[in-house]
Amino acid sequence: MPASRADNKVVEAGSAGEPGFGIYVHWPFCQSKCPYCDFNSHVVAHVDQSRWARALAGELARYRALTGPREVTSIFFGGGTPSLMTPDTVGAVMEAIARLWHVPDGVEATLEANPTSVEAEHFLGYRAAGINRLSLGVQSLDDEQLKFLGRLHSAREAMAAIALARETFPRLSFDLIYARPCQTPESWAAELREALSHAADHLSLYQLTIEEGTAFERLYEKGAFRLPDEDSAAALYALTADICAEKGLKAYEVSNYAIPGAECAHNLVYWRYGDYVGVGPGAHGRLTVGGNRIATTARRMPGDWLEAVEATGDGTQTAEEVSPAEQGDEMMLMGLRLEEGVSLARYEALTGRALPEERLARLGEQGLIARAQRGNDTRLIATSQGRMVLNALLGELLA
Repeated sequence: MPASRADNKVVEAGSAGEPGFGIYVHWPFCQSKCPYCDFNSHVVAHVDQSRWARALAGELARYRALTGPREVTSIFFGGGTPSLMTPDTVGAVMEAIARLWHVPDGVEATLEANPTSVEAEHFLGYRAAGINRLSLGVQSLDDEQLKFLGRLHSAREAMAAIALARETFPRLSFDLIYARPCQTPESWAAELREALSHAADHLSLYQLTIEEGTAFERLYEKGAFRLPDEDSAAALYALTADICAEKGLKAYEVSNYAIPGAECAHNLVYWRYGDYVGVGPGAHGRLTVGGNRIATTARRMPGDWLEAVEATGDGTQTAEEVSPAEQGDEMMLMGLRLEEGVSLARYEALTGRALPEERLARLGEQGLIARAQRGNDTRLIATSQGRMVLNALLGELLA
């Protein structure tokens, strides 16, 4: 995307019921592997950036042949650590997207970044390439906790990166991880309030969880550390929402807080069960092709993906049709994370059936779900209590 497209206006996230069409680009490389991370990320000594830019552009062109002409509503560079991409690589991918689809001026284009001083030097280059929203992986404002989480930056570097990002990009979000070992409500409240004093319009606040296959899983099983119990974690979750609300950031999704209008448009594509192209190793996609919903998964290992794209023009591992029943389940799994909930009419149109009324009534009586009228649309919403036990709620709802 030419630099002239990188103006200061960023289109706000769409209203409820408008899923959009997103482009996700996965950069699978990191400087080190964080002990809590189960994402598809790999540490390598050298990356041929020009070669990767060509391969990503080639995969995008192949998907354009499937999707036909569409209007892009969001672009997202995730990883891994996309801020290890050079600005030239980001620019080449942005230009490919703009050639292949219609990308209106001001469409949200997000890049995830680590707040190290080296990567911060790239910010101006990313901005010139068309990135208008930065998502910083801060994770904590405490140096000891950053070491525990395996992060390479200090709290001072994080604050400097946040300040530079606010000067460079119209939109900024950053991540924090809470419910860490020995974390008290008082210490988390102080850390969160400090973060909010530096925040722009969006925060992603995740409870620390133990993911399968991670270094933390091995340490946790050995008893190296303990996490807050369920009641303590729930209290931290409620405290998080209260403190964010004091500063005008609404809990529009289970782990995401924003000033109204500053919600992450790309993540809303997922949560509203929209179509999106996913390119890069391990990337997932959901596309409507010929009236059918197709789930795509790319080859996971970077070398395998790159060689397949170069040899055959196709890095796909699987492309499978999603049945109507599966579509309904996926839409509920994603949509009930949102404060706006899920359209029951859309669910019934996708699946050809309604959810059992007795099940809805029971969960409503338990205070876990509610129904709300938005114009002519009846929406199913997980209450604040229901969102705290969302997995159990979904298990009951979709049984």
